[in-house]
Amino acid sequence: MSKTSGKPRVAITMGDPAGVGPELCLRLLANREMTALCTPVIFGSAELLRRVGTACELKSDYPILAARSLEPSTEFDGPTIVDVEGLDSDAVVAAVVNRNTGQGSFDFIEAAIASAKQGVVDAVVTGPINKEAWDAAGVAFPGHTELFADRFDTGRFCMMMYAPDFSCSLVTTHIGYLDVPGEMTTERIVEVIELSAAAIEKIEGRDAALTVLGLNPHAGENGLFGNREEENIIVPAVDHAQKKGLRIVGPLPPDTGFLTKHREQTDVYICMYHDQGLIPFKAFNFDSGVNVTLGLPMVRTSVDHGTALDIAWKGIADPASLYSAVRLAAKLAGGTKR
Repeated sequence: MSKTSGKPRVAITMGDPAGVGPELCLRLLANREMTALCTPVIFGSAELLRRVGTACELKSDYPILAARSLEPSTEFDGPTIVDVEGLDSDAVVAAVVNRNTGQGSFDFIEAAIASAKQGVVDAVVTGPINKEAWDAAGVAFPGHTELFADRFDTGRFCMMMYAPDFSCSLVTTHIGYLDVPGEMTTERIVEVIELSAAAIEKIEGRDAALTVLGLNPHAGENGLFGNREEENIIVPAVDHAQKKGLRIVGPLPPDTGFLTKHREQTDVYICMYHDQGLIPFKAFNFDSGVNVTLGLPMVRTSVDHGTALDIAWKGIADPASLYSAVRLAAKLAGGTKR
């Protein structure tokens, strides 16, 4: 916590410089609710933020600190920009992602993680990245979740998309569909179930109601579809969780699992693959959704959308998801309630 204000110090990474991330960061710095809730610290390029501020007619003249100057004793008097070296900001063009923008967004996150490890900030909120730009820059990670788990040497982690109405946790994340069955194990499903239940208890202050989805159409139809993943892998995980006293049902057929009657009785869906959870989640919760990495020794949340290159630097980006991510990060870091 900030020694001077008592508010959590929340690092917000700028995301890909060519996308909407810089505009969203400037909107957040100017928002009184956000600055009352926490001390926001933007990790990015001060010059790029100035350019985007001019393009979008947004204030950008905030106090600036160099990332290399941060140390455990660093204090922030208010909204601050931490300038991370490396990005060629003059070469950045709105909506054009490349090696430069990919390396820049990666460097912003690395600097924020280093600050979290030092205790300079209490939580990290990540802006949207472009995975093709990361690949062009030679970044070996498919996304934020895997990067944070690696940097904190966390073997037991998962990605949860949180919203007050319902959340989705993923057994597998950024892999192709053909690889999903091979990555599913009973132990992994149990891990995701337990992490999700603990997260809801911390966020909502009550026991979680969990619904596990099947992998195959109709949850396998008693072995008619698939290779009996439901019977051999998923059901044993559900049985294990029930024996431990968790409120859990499943596996439910994925095509009916999100009907109103099920959503009203579910805090978290345990989903076998990325789009099984994210398609319905974003359909219902796009503006309020938050990406949370469970299992880390620190708080990390993120927007639930991408770089939106089609509207980059046009002054029309909606900051609602970023605000939701900051609210949740502040709460989990010890700030006011969501």
